[in-house]
This record gives sequence, C-alpha cells and structure tokens, in this order.
Amino acid sequence: MHQPEVFSHFADDATEARYNLTARNLRVPFVRLYCGVVMIVALGFMMVTPHIVSQSETAQISLFLGMMLMVLGGYIAATFWPNYAHHPIVDFVALLALAILVNQVDFVIFEFLERDDETLHVIVVINRLMLTAFAALTLAGRPFLFLVWLAADAICWAGSAMADVGDAGFPFALLSYLSGAAMMFAMNLAVGRTSRSAFLLADRLDTQRHRNEQMVFNMLPQAAVQRIREGQLVADSFADASVVFIDMVGFSNLAKRISPGHLVEVLNSFFNQADASAAEYGVEKVKTIGDSYLAVAGGNQPCSNSADAAIAFARSVLAKVNEIGREAGVAEIALRVGIHSGPLVGGVIGSTRMAYDYWGDTVNMAARLQNVAPINGIAISESTWLRTRERTAFGLPESIALKGIGEVMVYCERPVSPEEVAETVLLTAA
Repeated sequence: MHQPEVFSHFADDATEARYNLTARNLRVPFVRLYCGVVMIVALGFMMVTPHIVSQSETAQISLFLGMMLMVLGGYIAATFWPNYAHHPIVDFVALLALAILVNQVDFVIFEFLERDDETLHVIVVINRLMLTAFAALTLAGRPFLFLVWLAADAICWAGSAMADVGDAGFPFALLSYLSGAAMMFAMNLAVGRTSRSAFLLADRLDTQRHRNEQMVFNMLPQAAVQRIREGQLVADSFADASVVFIDMVGFSNLAKRISPGHLVEVLNSFFNQADASAAEYGVEKVKTIGDSYLAVAGGNQPCSNSADAAIAFARSVLAKVNEIGREAGVAEIALRVGIHSGPLVGGVIGSTRMAYDYWGDTVNMAARLQNVAPINGIAISESTWLRTRERTAFGLPESIALKGIGEVMVYCERPVSPEEVAETVLLTAA
C-alpha cells in the first residue's frame, strides 16, 4: 500500500473499503452530536423568531425548522442502522435536505432584514458555512462527493441571493461565501488526507500485530497465550488423550546420500503434509524432533474420541507417503507411527523460546511403539485399542518388550491405501 494522494483512494480496493468503513464508524458519535446541536439551535430559532419577525414569517420559519427537526431525527436514527457505514449516500441526502431547508430559513430572514433596510447578507453566509463545515467533516475521504454537495449548496444559495446582485453588500457576501466554501473544501481534503494516513499506519500496525499473534499461536495455544500475558503459570492435566509419534524410516542413511538442502526439502514436505492432516482431523501438533513428528489428540483441542482422531490422523499421513516422496524427489520415503492413550501433563516452561509441551509416560510409550510399528503402518497400545471404534483393521495383539517399559500388548495395522483412508474419514464423521 502506498501513501494516498489528495484526490485518489487506496490502490487496493479492500483497503479502501476498510478505510471508509472504519472512518465512518468513528464519525458516527460526532454526527449524532452535531445533529443534536443543530436541533437545539433550530428549537432556539423557533422560540426567538415570534418576537422578531411577523406572524406569517414566523409560520414559514417554523415550518422549515420543523422539517429540519424531522430530517435531523431521521438522520440520527439512520446512524443506528447496522449498514449505515456502508452507505455514504445517507449523509449526502440528509445534508442536502438540510442545506435546502437552511436556505429557505435564510431566505425568509433575508427578506425581513431587507424590508427593514438591513443588508446583513453575512448572516446567510454564516448559517450556510456552519452546515458546510459539518458536511466537509462528514464526507471527509470522499472529496468528489463533497464537491457535488458543495455545488448543489451553491446553487441553492445563488437562487436566494441573485435578486440582490445590485446591493452594495452582495459582493462581500459572495466573496465570503466563495472563500468560506474554498476553505471548507480544503478542510475536507486535509481531514481526508490525514485520516487516510492515520488509517494506513494503524492498518499496517494491525496487520503486523496479527502476523505476530499468528506466529505466537503457531507455538502456543491461545488460552496459554492469554495466561502468559496475565503472568499466570501455564500447567494443565488431561485425563484421556492420545499421543501420536511419527518417525521417518532410514533417515540417517538418507541424510548421508543427499545434500543438506535436499534433506530439508524432504522434511519440509513430510511436516507440511502432517500439518495439513492435523488440521483436518482436529489433532494438535506439538513439535518436530529431528525427523519425528509429535501430535496429541484430546489435549488443548478436545475431541469426542481421542483414539479415533489419532488413528484417522495417522492413516491420513501414511496415505500421503508417495506424495511426500514425489514432492521431495525421493522415492524411498517411509514412515512408522506409534499411538498410546492415557493421561498427560501439558504446559509452558521457561521465559525464552517458549513452546507448549506435553510430558508423561503416555508420550514415552507412543515413542516406543513407533519403534516396533511396521513400515508405513501403525502400532497402538492396548489402551488405545480399547478406546477406538476402529479395531477391525488391527491384527491380533502381540506381547512385545519395549525398551524401558517392559512387556506390553501391541496391536499393529498393515500399511493403508488411500481408499481405506477415505473410508476412515466417513466413519469418523459418523
């Protein structure tokens, strides 16, 4: 986005629309305040004129002022319309109606002054310039619309003043009106320019703040961010969650055969596919550890059945193995997945490079199960098998000794096809 010119708008239509919407919403209280002040002034005129002008002139002024009160009341009511800010024509029509009515009131007053040999054309000018000032502010940011209004107002004024062209005070009144109108137009441009510049700065700050928040939310749950801002300790416990541990098979050998840049491409393809699957199944990405991907179902992102969500997520990632290989240009990409369900402790530790992490035996168990999973297959614990509704795809349990844990019952699922992934999606949705 570039600095706006005096007679232009933002090059980006979306930015222009946001600017106009924001500026008009900010001006709503002042529109109501001005209308309220003018209503009080109109009532004051209605009270004073009977003591100054004739009965017929009082009736005319009261009629026009009464119509002004109706327009002002409708104008105030329009500002409470939810779509008011989207329709600047509302201001244009209301201000034009007020200009016509003020012109009629001024015309009656002018006739009274002229009859009494008074040539105070300046009263007419002052009354109009007060309205013009309000129009200049209300239509700030839309100079062409204000010019149209100003032209219509000038026509109204000329119609009431042309009859007195020969009057000695007319040139001064004309000069006052034209100079005042020029000043109001300059004010319209100045307010529009400064408000656009202020909006541009605020919009950039908001955009940058939003980006920063998104970066923070990529590392920390929103609830945790709020507690950190409030200076609270972030520590949570989850009674029933499922941990998913995915590891790339043969990564060490692969790292010896390809360049560092190519290796990063392989990992980036793997992690991007896993991120997409995590978002699809409502699984929370925790972190990456080398060539491993750690995720949790039923943690900060609750779900009805953490075991089902974890298995559906794992199957989705495994179904994308060939795609990961094609993106990275490596044919022999393979993965292993371990899943265990149980209690977890989560939270944020430290004050630098903070990240939300999970701890407990459930995490360790999932990592050990990954080691004994079939290539491009899944190994789940008995607790996960008991929780899931997807038991038929897993074979008979095997008693396997896991390092640091001992003998446990493990259920393994053979490699899955894309068709089976689609079937899993339908069952999970049901």
